[in-house]
Amino acid sequence: MQKCNLCKELILVLNGNLSTMSIKEILVCLAAIIFVVLVPHSGVVPFPFGYAIPVLIFIWFYLKRSGENFEDIGFSFKWFEIKAAVVGTMSGILLFVFLNWAFFPLIEKVLHFPPDNLGDFAKIKGNTGFYIFLVTMSWLIGGFYEELAFHGFIFTRLEEMMAGKYAVLLSFLFTNMIFALYHLQLGPRGVLNAFIAGCAYHGLMLYYKRNIWYAIFCHAVFDTIALTFMYAGY
Repeated sequence: MQKCNLCKELILVLNGNLSTMSIKEILVCLAAIIFVVLVPHSGVVPFPFGYAIPVLIFIWFYLKRSGENFEDIGFSFKWFEIKAAVVGTMSGILLFVFLNWAFFPLIEKVLHFPPDNLGDFAKIKGNTGFYIFLVTMSWLIGGFYEELAFHGFIFTRLEEMMAGKYAVLLSFLFTNMIFALYHLQLGPRGVLNAFIAGCAYHGLMLYYKRNIWYAIFCHAVFDTIALTFMYAGY
């Protein structure tokens, strides 16, 4: 009887957090999310970071088909403000300090992580041209593209598939789990780093009325600091 009641409670919770979308609409949403996540790792675009172009075009077509635009996922050029640049920059610096000089030193006293897989950045040390290229990409891809794709597009698709008072929270958690796994090639420590950082970028965006500029600056500054440390040999 107790197990039966527990099952009923779980069913009620799930039913209370599922949208009224049709099965077809849900499958289309899931297919879109899978496309956005997998294309960058597929190698179909033969030049570095070129995957951003077809994915952003796909997102634009998908939104247009749904009667939406980029404003519906948090982005508009007219929403840019100096405050977003200042708050995002300071948040990115504080996040980097917290993760690298507080969180990971503490957690590594308990858990052992294998070395991060940073093969893609192996040539950055002392290589000014490569460093400048990667910093540029950290703003265009890390800051702009990834925030639009994950904390803009994927988050709002998951939100559409949810309902009830926990919809935003569940969509937030699932989005950042996906964002973390998207960085699986970096290793376990890199995945955990991506999850916590992703939550920070995303939380900043939501706090400032879903203005994704705050997340863009925070993400890009965080990546820029990390690349600068690698360039300097740390």
